[in-house]
Amino acid sequence: MDHECTVLVVEDDEAARTALTGFLQAGGYRVRWAGTGAEALSAVASGPADAVLLDLVLPEPDGFEVLRTARASDPHLPIIVLSALAQAEDVVRAMKLGATDYLPKPFEPAELDLVLRRALDAQRRNGSAPAARPPEPRLQTELDGSQPVLSGAMERVRDLVERIADTDVPVLLVGESGVGKDVIARQIHSLSRRAARPFVKINCAALPAELLESELFGHERGAFTGAHTEKPGKFELAHQGTIFLDEIGEMDPRLQAKLLQVLQDEEFYRVGGRRPVRVDARVLTATNRVLEAAIRQGTFREDLFYRLNVVTVRVPPLRERKEEIGPLVRHFTEKYRRRYRGGLEEVPAEVMERFLAYDWPGNVRELENLVRRLVVLRDPAMVLGELTAGRAPGAPTIPNTVRDGPGSLPVPLPDDEPLKEVARRAARMAEREAILRALKRTGWNKRKAAKRLQVSYKALLYKIRGCGIVDPRDAAALE
Repeated sequence: MDHECTVLVVEDDEAARTALTGFLQAGGYRVRWAGTGAEALSAVASGPADAVLLDLVLPEPDGFEVLRTARASDPHLPIIVLSALAQAEDVVRAMKLGATDYLPKPFEPAELDLVLRRALDAQRRNGSAPAARPPEPRLQTELDGSQPVLSGAMERVRDLVERIADTDVPVLLVGESGVGKDVIARQIHSLSRRAARPFVKINCAALPAELLESELFGHERGAFTGAHTEKPGKFELAHQGTIFLDEIGEMDPRLQAKLLQVLQDEEFYRVGGRRPVRVDARVLTATNRVLEAAIRQGTFREDLFYRLNVVTVRVPPLRERKEEIGPLVRHFTEKYRRRYRGGLEEVPAEVMERFLAYDWPGNVRELENLVRRLVVLRDPAMVLGELTAGRAPGAPTIPNTVRDGPGSLPVPLPDDEPLKEVARRAARMAEREAILRALKRTGWNKRKAAKRLQVSYKALLYKIRGCGIVDPRDAAALE
């Protein structure tokens, strides 16, 4: 091609920035980056960039100020906001400030590629984009479908998936948070006749109803404030492929009615649209809720439930498939050693014993998050401090340990550790325990937790990142 699109990555987390840069370069984009708000403003001013990927949580000025300034200087520049912030008001604020699109972390590389190419296509149609087309997608989605499945429960799931994959019927995946329902959905798609077409995922709980409707069904230019161009929705992007609606039980009842129309008629109207859009997409859904109870409570439509529930696949929790823990730990260890170019080579035997004795309320996601921190930090104490429940009766205790908080399991300490290091470790554990307690008491509402701890919201975000705390409801960042 005679022109490669240049993408400015604004991300203060080095690991996330490195991952984004690698994904984009693999797709043929040129990449520039900035690690602070000030660096981002300087980079935007110096140009040229064809698109910006912007994290909202940045050292001063924050991402909102960068967005406001960049949009004022160039009304047509595609700015895609990436953030782990789950507050609906932050999403709305970013869109009102002129964000072209929004991807809540974690997201799939393929999702990022679709959103980026869509933004560049829209810019080109408006006559302000580079003459050449953006690169064709070559970003590789990292799938864990190759992980060993050894338990009888998961073998039954695999057998069912192989039988239904090519039938094109709607499938409802049920199971606790973190069991791997998204992995199963991808396996169904990859085994179907639609495998060569797009797989599009959206989390129905990640956005408020107004934004979710626009994300699912798209909008016309001028449909609402900030809708400067027309935007196709996820259903249009999934045409002839598969759309995966995660956490379907959280969808607003008004949107449930529109989804039912799509399933019945295979057509819908964009927000602000006057002509129907026809679409051919297989619908897979997932929930960790009991939808029958939601129907009785009046929060989920019974007719939609029967449309979605043609085949139900129950994905068992990790505590029912503990024979998979060993292979999964080895898989995740190698995965993150490759990603971070080093780290812990092998999980210690005493840690594996504790893993096997734990009940894993966060399931495979929790296991993966702990293994990742163990690989990066090389510090069993930082990981074992989280295993505060679930030790099996008769499980061996580990000598030479201390406890990191009330009711927690012992944490091993190395022999002959300097006193200053002991004090530093104890302070770090105490701070981490206080943050975890505040988050749990506020239902993982970080703003409320910051008020409880009497620190600023931004300071708490940095503490959470520094302590390696991950919301058990969320997947790992940039998966």
